[in-house]
Amino acid sequence: MQSKELVIFNTLSKKKEVFKPINFPNVGMYVCGPTVYGSAHLGHARPAITFDLLFRLLKHLDYKVRYVRNITDVGHLENDADEGEDKIAKKARLEQLEPMEIVQYYTEEYHDAMRMLNVQSPSIEPRASAHIMEQMDIVDEIIKNGFAYETNGSVYFDVEKYNEKYKTYGKLSGRILDDLLSNTRKLDGQDEKKNSFDFALWKKASPEHIMRWKSKWSDGFPGWHLECTAMSTKYLGETFDIHGGGMDLLFPHHECEIAQSTATIGKEAVKYWVHNNMITINGQKMGKSLGNFITLTELFTGTHKILERAYSPMTIRFFILQAQYRSTLDFSNEALQAADKGLQRLMTAISTLPKLKTSDATSFNLDELEKKCYDAILDDLNSPILISQLFEAVRIINSIEAGKDTISKSDLERFEKLISTFVYDILGLQNEASSSSSNEAYAKAIDLLLTIRMEAKANKDFATSDKIRNELTQMGFEIKDKKDGFDWTLKS
Repeated sequence: MQSKELVIFNTLSKKKEVFKPINFPNVGMYVCGPTVYGSAHLGHARPAITFDLLFRLLKHLDYKVRYVRNITDVGHLENDADEGEDKIAKKARLEQLEPMEIVQYYTEEYHDAMRMLNVQSPSIEPRASAHIMEQMDIVDEIIKNGFAYETNGSVYFDVEKYNEKYKTYGKLSGRILDDLLSNTRKLDGQDEKKNSFDFALWKKASPEHIMRWKSKWSDGFPGWHLECTAMSTKYLGETFDIHGGGMDLLFPHHECEIAQSTATIGKEAVKYWVHNNMITINGQKMGKSLGNFITLTELFTGTHKILERAYSPMTIRFFILQAQYRSTLDFSNEALQAADKGLQRLMTAISTLPKLKTSDATSFNLDELEKKCYDAILDDLNSPILISQLFEAVRIINSIEAGKDTISKSDLERFEKLISTFVYDILGLQNEASSSSSNEAYAKAIDLLLTIRMEAKANKDFATSDKIRNELTQMGFEIKDKKDGFDWTLKS
């Protein structure tokens, strides 16, 4: 292994820094997980894969990593501020289900998608609803320290008072408090705040609000920003190494987390803030209103209208890793098809490695290839440069097979280990048994079976209809009948 240190871009300092953990060799890393009120989509895949890459690399570098990624199951309101309906409660009302039924269903679906993408499970996966007491304790402490006030049963963080003492609100995002004061539009329900940019630590629940807990202030629920402060510090301590998430969380979510931890303990909790950039689709921001919102299940089955075919989970992972995590990544059918071809080329070459004939000497510089691979990934997780070096390895493999280059037996073993380390252990790729084209055929075969089932049902041939459903269910498929057809997913 190279002795070079990991360098990571710290959003707080706006520059790359050599990574030095607070309590070597232990590393504490917290990443904002999903709010589980809908299906996991392409936007969920990028942070999951980005921080899985970092998790894998840190472990490879022999750090002892405690990786905490939360599940938000309460308190995330519709407009990501302090107004609107709780996203999970709204979904529960529309579906006529209990909120925790919604949470359970979409959490399991998220986990299934992560397994398919070969994203490793975090060390701890806390739920916000299981940490209400810890959140209340933080609110108590912030009030005691003079940085929060109660109004009509809700408790708000006093940003102006906080900034008078610490002068740090906005340091992560670059926002200036005076600009926020003049530019923040007045929203319904903000009359009870001293300033529009103050944010909720505790919200009094309206009569129709389903999810609520008893507190000294009111029957209510915690603020969204508070949840991550409580869960991260509970499991990682007052100060920890890395806090990660998507760029969309930088403000106000992560900015508010910094303020909360400082107001509670008098210092910031996080040493390195790490943010992945966004995914666009054909140059546009992904959104339901634009009709380009793609769930991971739709990607894996090819059922979305803008998809030309199904794409395997490893193709999605490889596609995401082809861009450096801080750059914008634009999705298109063409880009995914190119990623699929590249992945197959890489995996085909790797499968050739054990069959290569060895010689007395090696005709290429294996040390240099290894150094370039480490230099790439240790330079702020530069996965595209690493992948380009792996394709240099592919060229060498093909050259050896063609008899143009040679490799000794001992170097072949080292070469195989090098490729395995970077492709499987660090990048987290898998050699799928099927390519995207066969994955598409697989999806079409299931669709055909379910279409036959629908026809049998229409013809009142319930024996055939039930047999197809029961057999597929036993194989691990979950089938949902709809007015205009059906949906299916494969449970891992």
